[in-house]
Amino acid sequence: MRRIMINGSLGQLGSEIAIALRKRYGTDNVILTDIRDDINVELVNSGPFHKVDCRDGERLTELVKEYQVDTIYHLAALLSATAEMRPQMAWDINMNGLMVALEVARSTGCSIFTPSSIGSFGPTTPKDFTPQDTLQRPTSMYGVTKVAGELLCDYYNHKYDVDTRGIRYPGIISNMTPPGGGTTDYAVEIYYAAVNSGRYECPLSGSTYLDMMYMPDAVAAAISIMEADGDRLRHRNAFNVTAMSFCPEEQAAYIRNHIPDFQISYKVDPVKQAIADSWPNSLEDYAARVEWGWEPTYDLHAMTADMITTLKGRM
Repeated sequence: MRRIMINGSLGQLGSEIAIALRKRYGTDNVILTDIRDDINVELVNSGPFHKVDCRDGERLTELVKEYQVDTIYHLAALLSATAEMRPQMAWDINMNGLMVALEVARSTGCSIFTPSSIGSFGPTTPKDFTPQDTLQRPTSMYGVTKVAGELLCDYYNHKYDVDTRGIRYPGIISNMTPPGGGTTDYAVEIYYAAVNSGRYECPLSGSTYLDMMYMPDAVAAAISIMEADGDRLRHRNAFNVTAMSFCPEEQAAYIRNHIPDFQISYKVDPVKQAIADSWPNSLEDYAARVEWGWEPTYDLHAMTADMITTLKGRM
């Protein structure tokens, strides 16, 4: 992998993958695209960046050829809560954008990474230690697009021999980039609120367990799977990955180890709660560990300590 293009590069996941890949492969070898250029101006100005709609296949193909790109990270999508409020837009961006990216990869010979999600599962999926291969019947538009996306990537791999690879991410927690419309945003917001005010009003019930991952592990997973030996990958689209599972009450308890007076209250958002209730409590990631050596670094204790120390230093 020498030349990389990242679609949706200014989002929560994209911006941090962009930074990591530029450190790894050199700034000029990582080309960023996004539909906006007025957020994260520092990243926009730090190297090659182009304002492009992810559904503009002609322009994306031009950039792939201009920069001799061999790998695409396609991260442009509406997230779960936002997608539920705008389902038609979510289908257009999440599915048509992915189809365009796959066509660009097919026509230019690129490998392509596409993230899936815990949202690809539904209420009939086994809730605890959800297996790699299991029933997927999501009840949210976001989940529907993720399942369809997994199948579409498989199709391009089987039909056209495109090197497609993907991960089913849990909720991702970052100390750098604000969340952007996901059901698990609370798990990020709670740390900022704890440091700023010592209190947080949570939109999910205190006993809602969800799978989570700290951003450094999420970035490492995306890079590792694209650097893995493709001959070892049986699943490709997409691998379960996990690092920890907790509920808001447990997260609050760990925060109190650092901020003893922290208080949490609850005002349940029915849309987010319904989505969360349809997702698994925890994932099983044996296939990722065996097929490409996945192993997380952070658990809830280590993540909480790092989040609070980092945010205190910054804020």
